[in-house]
Amino acid sequence: MSLALDALRRDLEDAATHLGRPHELRFHPMFGGLMAYFGEKPCAWLSTQGLALKLAADDQAELLAREGARRFEARPGLPPSRQYIVLPPSLCADTAQLARWLERSAQAIAKAQKKGPRPKTRP
Repeated sequence: MSLALDALRRDLEDAATHLGRPHELRFHPMFGGLMAYFGEKPCAWLSTQGLALKLAADDQAELLAREGARRFEARPGLPPSRQYIVLPPSLCADTAQLARWLERSAQAIAKAQKKGPRPKTRP
């Protein structure tokens, strides 16, 4: 694992510990990066672009208003993610703030599950 990914992993582990839930965080290598799962649900993507959290639309807008935040791009030429937002490095370095955003990610995932599956858009 690269030093940058290792540092991002430690930041996310610190945030989960800050929430008192380090046992709920796990990682799985994926496409040259790491997918993070919190409470067995995907919550973050760690890559050369940085740490991207899966967030609800309202939270995305708030985070994108911060300098340095941007939508995650899985690969060049593909449209940006509609759910994952790359955090500014300053936010990743602040454990308390990162923990609050990690909790928001977990809440968004839980809320989406309560709604049930998305309706099919094709006839």
